[in-house]
Amino acid sequence: MSQPPANPFGPPHDSPTPPQQQGQPAVPQQPGPPQQPGWPQQQGQPYGGPHLAGPPPKKSNVGKIILIALAVLLVLCLGGAAAIWFTVKDEVGDVVDATKTRVVAPATLAGRAKNTDPQLQTVADQMVASMKSEVKNETSTVGAFYGDPTKQDLLMIAAVSGVMADPKKELDEAVTGLSSELSVTNMTAVDAGPLGGDARCGDGKAEGVPLGVCIWADRGSVGLTVMYFKTAEQTKAEFVTIRGQIEQRS
Repeated sequence: MSQPPANPFGPPHDSPTPPQQQGQPAVPQQPGPPQQPGWPQQQGQPYGGPHLAGPPPKKSNVGKIILIALAVLLVLCLGGAAAIWFTVKDEVGDVVDATKTRVVAPATLAGRAKNTDPQLQTVADQMVASMKSEVKNETSTVGAFYGDPTKQDLLMIAAVSGVMADPKKELDEAVTGLSSELSVTNMTAVDAGPLGGDARCGDGKAEGVPLGVCIWADRGSVGLTVMYFKTAEQTKAEFVTIRGQIEQRS
């Protein structure tokens, strides 16, 4: 009668070797896996213990965020926005006010802390440098990120100040660029807030990420806000607050 095969890893730890039955040939013992000094033999796990890794880290999608930011940069630099000239005397007061306009990046924006991720900061710096080189007669520029992408709460701003010869034209050109670069649709007029000018908001999508986009233009500045992972309605609800913290007049 055949005998069952021997345990390839030997008898259980501390178990006595079963006695050889009379009349049967001795079955040689198979060696168990080598034991590390100071480590007890693991029972029932001949191929190693369970993985002890914690939960996977949340993805920040920084790569996608950067690509979207670069597309936004193209939009703002399409027309070389600022130009100091005007033709109607009644516009003199507007131009004087425009020369006092500046755009800034506050430490917090609409309750969100400034994001200091090195990759995002590098892109923000590149945005500012490019706007300074492409936009004519700018008086200030800003590019920054706020919030936490791992919580799907990230806000990007990009703006430039300078005397705008035709703010409506700047706004139209920016809207056309957004439609092309970020597939923004349904751009509708929204309340521009106490700083005046014109503003529009719409829904976009780039690199598979939904975007809420709002843009403004007035005599002294043009700029936009992009909320990643949000809709235009969500962005519009905060637009006046955000713009009011970016655009300042002395």
